[in-house]
Amino acid sequence: MAINLAVFLSGSGTTLENLLGCIAHGDVDATVQCVVSSRADAFGLERARRHGIPAIAVPKKDYKGTRSFCDAIWREVDAYPVDLVALAGFMSLLTVPDSFRNRIMNVHPALIPAFCGKGMYGHHVHEAVVEYGAKVSGATVHFVDDQYDHGPIILQECVRVLDDDTPDTLAERVQAKERELYPRAIQLFAEGRVRVDGRKVYVL
Repeated sequence: MAINLAVFLSGSGTTLENLLGCIAHGDVDATVQCVVSSRADAFGLERARRHGIPAIAVPKKDYKGTRSFCDAIWREVDAYPVDLVALAGFMSLLTVPDSFRNRIMNVHPALIPAFCGKGMYGHHVHEAVVEYGAKVSGATVHFVDDQYDHGPIILQECVRVLDDDTPDTLAERVQAKERELYPRAIQLFAEGRVRVDGRKVYVL
């Protein structure tokens, strides 16, 4: 069954573009109802407009705290029929309303619980992995709770760290894995095949 998505972002929107491509090719049975950005200048908003999707800026700098900022975002989302929220490079801690518990997904560029948490995002993750000398990294799709990179894990796959890897070369392979896993997880949700029991997620 097709589901309605809201996509939250803070930057260029490459994850949004990949998701829209998967929807167009029939790999994800969903419609993006709105795109919300924590930055008014995020290029992801322009990507949304080019696809005819409502593009909403809720600049974090305009709010005094996380609670008021998140309340403003959820007020915007309430105007649309949304089954699932997909975070796509959303650079803010999100307060999760009870009505969206286990209905918000994120993808992280490492194998949670390694190399995750506050400050561990984007290139910082790949730099830390290479510096530590880890032999594997990867991508994790998880549900979102009120802590950074903490919600139940839905899908997770490894990417080898090569001896001559730089953060840039590792990032390329991890991002390719993210582009594969994230749409797959959203499609599993659309098919009603995801069940959460505490910290465990079962794919039916």
